Amino acid sequence: MSTPETPPPAPPANKPTQPRNPLHGVTLEAMVVGLADYFGWDELGRQIPIRCFQIDPSLGSSLKFLRKTPWAREKVESLYLFMLRDQRRNAQE
Repeated sequence: MSTPETPPPAPPANKPTQPRNPLHGVTLEAMVVGLADYFGWDELGRQIPIRCFQIDPSLGSSLKFLRKTPWAREKVESLYLFMLRDQRRNAQE
């Protein structure tokens, strides 16, 4: 007689899988909205000089471009991390 194998235990559902990653769970849309609210479209276009931020900027056109362009998405993620650090610094003062 053989015994059925039991599957390995699943990780706890309430424990995040990437607790030290500030981008984990943040959508691209949330990043762009957060950056546009924090910097404004004009400053965002100066910080990251791409047409979707500089000429008639909109959330839809920005997301469409960023989803297709990895180097631009990396710049957005980097600026988003800078914004989070800046917000933390300002909150401590």
